[in-house]
Amino acid sequence: MKVLVIGGGGREHAIAWKTAQSPLVTSIHATSPGAGMDEIALDIGCSAMDVDAIVEFARTEDVGLVIVGPEAPLVAGVSDALREVGVLVVGPGAAAARLEGSKAWAKEIMNRAGVPTAGHATFTEMDAALEYVSTQSHPIVVKASGLAAGKGVVIAMTLAESQEAIHEMMEAGRFGAAGACVVIEEFLVGEEVSLIALCSGTSAIPLASSQDHKRLGDGDQGPNTGGMGAYSPAPVLDDAAMDAAMESVIQPILETLAADGIGFQGFLYAGLMMTADGPRVLEYNVRLGDPETQAILPRYQGDWVPLLLDVAKGTSLEGRELNWDDRAAVCVVMAAGGYPRTPRKGDRIQGLDAAASEGCVVFHAGTRRTGDAICTGGGRVLGVTAWGPSHAEAVAKAYRGVDAISFEGMQFRRDIAFRALKRTPPQD
Repeated sequence: MKVLVIGGGGREHAIAWKTAQSPLVTSIHATSPGAGMDEIALDIGCSAMDVDAIVEFARTEDVGLVIVGPEAPLVAGVSDALREVGVLVVGPGAAAARLEGSKAWAKEIMNRAGVPTAGHATFTEMDAALEYVSTQSHPIVVKASGLAAGKGVVIAMTLAESQEAIHEMMEAGRFGAAGACVVIEEFLVGEEVSLIALCSGTSAIPLASSQDHKRLGDGDQGPNTGGMGAYSPAPVLDDAAMDAAMESVIQPILETLAADGIGFQGFLYAGLMMTADGPRVLEYNVRLGDPETQAILPRYQGDWVPLLLDVAKGTSLEGRELNWDDRAAVCVVMAAGGYPRTPRKGDRIQGLDAAASEGCVVFHAGTRRTGDAICTGGGRVLGVTAWGPSHAEAVAKAYRGVDAISFEGMQFRRDIAFRALKRTPPQD
């Protein structure tokens, strides 16, 4: 069958890469695939937000399965539109996608479902938000309620920083309409980890644990980004903690949505802070994480297409188990100069073949072909992924791949998976 992947970034490249391994798949198509991804996915000639064109292509080309990568098309209702014409799709409808599209609404659902989360308040008036932070202890977290490409979160260490964040979001319009409403949360202390579950109705099974690195610089310094690297598994979320988190943060949300008549067929991502009092939800996403997907999918053993078809059909996942490679996987993101605010574009990338010869898989997050060259075309440019028997060996292999690649102004962290390495004693 034909498979359509909506999206053309690093996450979608990893989705297409894994899907291409299935004997059930005859061809893969995508919306605006980047260089690298275009070697396995045919461009359908429209953007991820062109819902009408996507539906027309899927219907007329007899697409057997659609996998939605990014959040914006989900919030726009692309899954609903596809289901209306009988196309199987992995991705929740617009009603459920509000979990990510509106952090304010997500907090309401968490409160109703009894999900543990940070203390919070929501504001649509700037003066009220400024007054509120003046009465709170710092650090404090200021979030744009709407979609902001993973960059709409500011951890304000001082009152001046929280006031500046509020002004930027609500007055200066840094994130457009997404910042017209802000959620202000208490700052939680602990270790952050990503829990992603594949859901069909109220049944769900977890994917392998992973940990993202949001800050631009080593040691978690610098501005927030969409993610500078990830690794899997994350030791902080062991099997017992995983089971507990599924029970406390995934199941209650699915059941609350179902009680409201809202189904969920797709990936539910819970960003967790593992505190001394147990896991607390920082946010929900309604799709696979990016760059977590680039570290998780290489560890998935077997053909995942039959599982995705069951989800698209609404089949219960009760009793299903997933098999994972025991090896660790590490993805290091290479970003353009100027990222995350004003990334450079059009710089020629060298060394991709050399990175592959180091045993790495290079997922293209923001690249474009210019003649016979591959050039930078986005903020996050590449995700260099490697795996090995230990986190340390996977890290070393990934950075050998990174060091083989060069482009003007490139930025990357040197400490991806540092928390896992701290937990693992060195081998004699």
